Amino acid sequence: MGKIVGVKFKNVSKIYFFDPMHFEIHYDDRVIVETARGIEYGYVVISPMEMDEEKIPKPLKPVIRMATEADREREAENRRKEREAYWICKSKIAERNLEMKLIKAEYTFDNSKVLFYFTADGRIDFRDLVKDLAGIFKTRIELRQVGVRDETKLLGGMGICGRPLCCHTFLTEFAPVSIKMAKEQNLSLNPAKISGSCGRLMCCLKNEADTYAYLSRGLPGKGDQMTAPDGRRGEVQSVDILRQCVKCIVEMDNDERELKEYHIDEISFIPHSKKPKCKEPARTEKAPKKAADGKGKAESPEKKGNEKRAEKPPVPEGAEEGRAPRPKRPRRRKADAQKNEAQKTDAQKTDARKNETNKKGNS
Repeated sequence: MGKIVGVKFKNVSKIYFFDPMHFEIHYDDRVIVETARGIEYGYVVISPMEMDEEKIPKPLKPVIRMATEADREREAENRRKEREAYWICKSKIAERNLEMKLIKAEYTFDNSKVLFYFTADGRIDFRDLVKDLAGIFKTRIELRQVGVRDETKLLGGMGICGRPLCCHTFLTEFAPVSIKMAKEQNLSLNPAKISGSCGRLMCCLKNEADTYAYLSRGLPGKGDQMTAPDGRRGEVQSVDILRQCVKCIVEMDNDERELKEYHIDEISFIPHSKKPKCKEPARTEKAPKKAADGKGKAESPEKKGNEKRAEKPPVPEGAEEGRAPRPKRPRRRKADAQKNEAQKTDAQKTDARKNETNKKGNS
């Protein structure tokens, strides 16, 4: 068993685990820890607790010290410097005429790095911009391109529900959201009503997706046939998933129809999962042909099929049974043969000329 403590570095971020060492740490205490970005200032969200060694994330870095009043003042000073760095970087972007939108500037606690978050439609060549910023701040500069959902998470805002955005308050990761979730919750598919401030589908559609999927399992669909408690038949007009009620058009005795509401336990219907599937019509077999002379017996189609299956093509010699025969090499074309003969005759003529010159030299 090992001892760990959970620490966050921003209002909305993942929880990182550290070794509390010998410090007496409590919930909401400020601590100084070492991360991959350097020395950081964070606050405790999970008090020290015991955990199995196998479940503890590795490597587990220790807590350096408890935050002091000087550390709190330095953290507040960094927040002030971030606002200045934001406007300086924005002016440099305008001078360079770069097509990018600056979102936020962020200092590390030890001022070893300044991070700038921005959005853009494509890739941006910001090498000259980094040189300008490095000459001004005299420290390491890092620019990060983020998406529209991350932009909304960093800036925050109010949703259409009148509450602060979920991604800016408690969501640490973005869950995948699909239009199918809106359909299962009987919501309007108007993009203006199911889209958030970022222009994407609202993250809160995921919150109740599992509940609606569970409640809608035993409900009929719109247009299904049902039977009322009094034996009357009707058609489902609408379904209320949360109340587990359906509105049906029921046929009355005087050949009129009436809209009535029933609870799901009061009616009987065929669920979607138990509805019979449409079967293909059976194919009719043709009658067997009679013999030409009229005396012979007609052969049944089964017998003919068996004979066809029995007939197999002969296996050529040198080929294994079950494998395709080896194809024969194509014959040499006439033009290729003439070309080879011409090359041979040319070689013979040159040999004859060499022999003649050798004979003359000897004589």
